[in-house]
This record gives sequence, C-alpha cells and structure tokens, in this order.
Amino acid sequence: MPQDVTLDVPVSKDLEQPDAPPQPSEAGTALARLLLERVKGSTEQYRISQNAARQRLDALGPRHAGTTLQVEGAFRLAQPAFLLPDQEGHARLRRLDTDLRLIEAAFPQVRTDAEICRLTCAMLEGAWRSRALTPPHEEEPAVACACPLCRRLPAPPARTLGDYGWRQSAGRPLAVKTWPHRRELDSVLTGGWSWTRQLNDLEQDLGHRRRFEDDILVFHEYKRVIDTIDTARLTQHVEDRLAENFSTNSARALVSGLFAAHKRTVDEYWLRQHASGRVTLPQGNPLGQSTYSLLQMLDCLFWHVAPDTELWQEENLASLLLCRVIDDMTDVRADSLTGEISNFWLAAMPTHTKALYAACAIALVKYGCMPEAHEPMWNTWLMTTTITWMGLTGRHALWFDGITQGLPPAEACPLCDLQPDSCSGILTDGTSLTIAPRPTAPSLSARAAELSARCRDRYPRAWPLFDSELHAFEALHGPWYGNVDSAWEILRRTYVAAVEASKADASPARAREVQVDSGVVGSEQFHTLHDARTGREDTALLAYMFAGAHPHFLWNATGYRPSGVEGDWLDG
Repeated sequence: MPQDVTLDVPVSKDLEQPDAPPQPSEAGTALARLLLERVKGSTEQYRISQNAARQRLDALGPRHAGTTLQVEGAFRLAQPAFLLPDQEGHARLRRLDTDLRLIEAAFPQVRTDAEICRLTCAMLEGAWRSRALTPPHEEEPAVACACPLCRRLPAPPARTLGDYGWRQSAGRPLAVKTWPHRRELDSVLTGGWSWTRQLNDLEQDLGHRRRFEDDILVFHEYKRVIDTIDTARLTQHVEDRLAENFSTNSARALVSGLFAAHKRTVDEYWLRQHASGRVTLPQGNPLGQSTYSLLQMLDCLFWHVAPDTELWQEENLASLLLCRVIDDMTDVRADSLTGEISNFWLAAMPTHTKALYAACAIALVKYGCMPEAHEPMWNTWLMTTTITWMGLTGRHALWFDGITQGLPPAEACPLCDLQPDSCSGILTDGTSLTIAPRPTAPSLSARAAELSARCRDRYPRAWPLFDSELHAFEALHGPWYGNVDSAWEILRRTYVAAVEASKADASPARAREVQVDSGVVGSEQFHTLHDARTGREDTALLAYMFAGAHPHFLWNATGYRPSGVEGDWLDG
C-alpha cells in the first residue's frame, strides 16, 4: 500500500496550551479580511500589457458594443454561519495549532501562511459538520435566468458508476520521462507539474523548475501515485535543507503539507461517519461563492510556486482559483460519490454564479493564449497548461462529457464571442466579462495554414469549423510558430475527433473512444510540449482548441445535477 508522508515535526511538551480554536464563522470573516490585506492590485506593467493586447485586437477591426456580465468579488461577500466542530474536530484543530506554532517559531517568515492554514481548517471543520447535521431545507423554486450564459447551459448526461473508470490518480505514464532520475515520480501528475514550471522559466532560472523535494504537498495529495518513495528519507532531506539553506517556499511547503494532511483527515472522518450510518451526507455542500474561494486559497497558493514578489498578486490568485474550478468540472460527478466537501459544482450557490465562473475560466484561457499575458508575471502559463495537460491524460471531461449530439450554431454564440480577460478582480473588487463579436485574423500564418489544409483533406466535414477557429486563435495569439506534425496528431485525435463524433448519432461509446485515445496520444506526444522552441506555441493552441473553441467541449462539462448514482468511494 502507498505510504502517507509525515512531517515529523517534533512536539514540545513544554509548550503552553494553545488558545481555543477559532469559531468556523468568525474564521471565515477573519480569513477574508487577512487575504484582502495581503492581495496586491494590478501592477503598472500588467496594465500596460493588457492595453497592448487590447490595441492589437482592435487593429483587426472596429470594436463593437457588447453585453457585460458582472462577477462579484468573492472575498467581500458575507460569510455563512457554520456549526461548531465536534469533539474530534476540536482535537484535530488543537493538534494542528501545536504544529503550526512550532513552524512559526522556527520560521517567522511564514506566520501569515500559518494563520491562513489555522483559519481555513477551522472553516473546513465547520462546513463539514454543517453539511452532515443541518436538516435539509426546502429548495426555493428555481427562477429561469435569461442571461446569455444560463440560456446555453447544457443538459446533464445520464451517468452510472461504471462511467468513472477513467478517474485514476496516476493517469497514463509519459512516453518520454519527465523525471528520468526518479522512477517513482514518473506519472502525468508530476510531469504536468514540472512542465508548467519549465514553461514559466525558459528565460531565467528562478530555482523553481525542479524543486519537487520541497513540495511536501505533492506527496500528501498524491499518496496513491507514489508507491515506492522513501518518505522518511524525503522528509529528512527537506528538514536538512531548511536548516542549511532557508527557503521561504520550503517552509511554506511544510504549512501546505499540514493543511493537506488535515484536510484529508477531516474528509475521511466524515466519510466514515456516513459509511457507518451515523450521519447521512447530501451530495451537495454548504459552501457559497465566498466560502468556496476562501477554502481553496491555501490549497491553491502553493501548488505552483510563484516568486515572493508575485505570490499575492491579484492576477496570480485569480488563475489559481479558476484552475480549481476547471478541476472541479472534471471531478464533479465522482466527488458527489466520494463526499468531497469543496467541489464548486456541488456548492450551494446560484446556477448563474457557477455559469459566470465557468465563463471566467474560458475567458482566462483565451487571455492566456495572448503573448502579452506572459510578460508581466512568472506564473502565467498555469491555466493554459492545466487545460492542455488534462485534455491529454484522459482525465478531463473535455471529451468524456463534452460530446453531445449535434453542434449548436456558431453564429452569435456568446461563448465564441466571450472576450479574453485576466479576471484579476474575481476575489477582490469583482470583475466583468464582455461578450462582443470576436476578431479574426484575415489570413492564416504558414504553419496554421498547413494545419487547416490537413484537416480539409482528411476531415472535410469538420474543416470549416476547424479553419474558422484557427483564424480566431491567431487573432488572439498572432502568427503561430508551433510544431505542425505533433500539433496535428494531437488535434485530429482530440478536437477534430470530438467534432466528428458530435456530427454523428449520439453514442456514449464513441465519446469514450475519443476520451481514451486522448490519453494515448498524450502519452505519445506530451514530450513535444517541452520543446523550448515550439512548446509554448503548441500549448497555447491546444489550450484554445480544448477550452475556447466552438463547440466548447469544456462548457459542456458544466451540465451537472446530483443523481442517484451510488457505489464505492472510487479514487476520492
């Protein structure tokens, strides 16, 4: 069986008794206030880059008036009242506080991180107990929303337990090893992790490319992947490095590891209560827009290490949150079985809010395809690599749930016309999405034209749509200089195959074929995305085609409704 990682933080018997843990509701309010104090607004460099991108798009044609949709700043919304933790929950919080005090004493630089961990875990405990014990309330009659997004929400497909065999932590092994010197880390999970860091850091080495030894969170979160790792040696290695060569991010990894361990413990505690019949957990959760965002912050902040100067940058936090929303699109139905507390799509918030967040994710993918998006900050490839990587592992709902019978019309499509946006204020002052006629490039570059020609020759039914999306992509990105052969091999077996399947009669088996083959082609071609000359180009194109291009297979993953599917915990 895989081993859990222990931090082996010594517990001193001479420590004073910790204060009473914060109450869940007060913890949420305090956490929101703390994060608002830490968040840094857009820098002048970021604003300059955004304006340059806008001017480049405007040069392709006159700007048209459009529809604007407002998204409220999550941290400024009111916090709900949660029940107090039970006796076991209080004991868990006391143990956590003891360990956090030791880390704070040794590494004062991470006191803020430790306080975020303390408050987040208190809120998590209250949310779980409220979910388990609050009597079910009568739902208010749903009011049909007339906004352009809600009008296009897809109908949820029927699913059975057998539909979730694809949800495996390890994914498919990579054909070319990302970590040739460590066999136990050879999986798509750590492969995607290091790939994002390398794309961020091609020009200069900030020391974050292969710092996986410091990321204790990796080993807590992915305990089912790592079967052979020597956890004791690894933990000792991290502690020795901290003593010899202090790194703030290494100390943060200790805090993140504590949080991951606490979260897994409380999750499994309530799932055992449910399995034993002591409580009955509903498929939904009591989280609102603000509590969801707050609960995810510590989980997100250190998944992809950013330099200290950018860690709290508004744009960085927005990309972290929206990447988690996309992850939840993938896992929503399985999470309703496993009992996961923090899935966005199971949260008790209006459907309109969920539709706005899904649209924000698509707008951010489009923004990440623009070269101007990558100049001001180090950690800017996160959303584009997330979409590409998940689409190439067979884990993403892009192909699994995204193939519907018939294609919706592309004319006057609000999702096609969704303008690129960094969504930087989604946590603080709010942001706005704009729907307006999208610009298109008047002609394709030589390499994009070659992709179009291959599609025209082999898949004439899909070619008009494929060609028009290439024109829309090059309007955002500029001329494309990627690897034609590998990009075409991936696209023909993912996006083009899914479009072809959509044009035929409805067939869950055909959807599964595309989904499985996306993992196969990922295994075969993933290494090409590491090429320093073309990797960024290919990643941008694949991210756009997987998430932003018509017929919006990512958007189709938003069709979810709790159902009577029952079974084991799967891989949750």
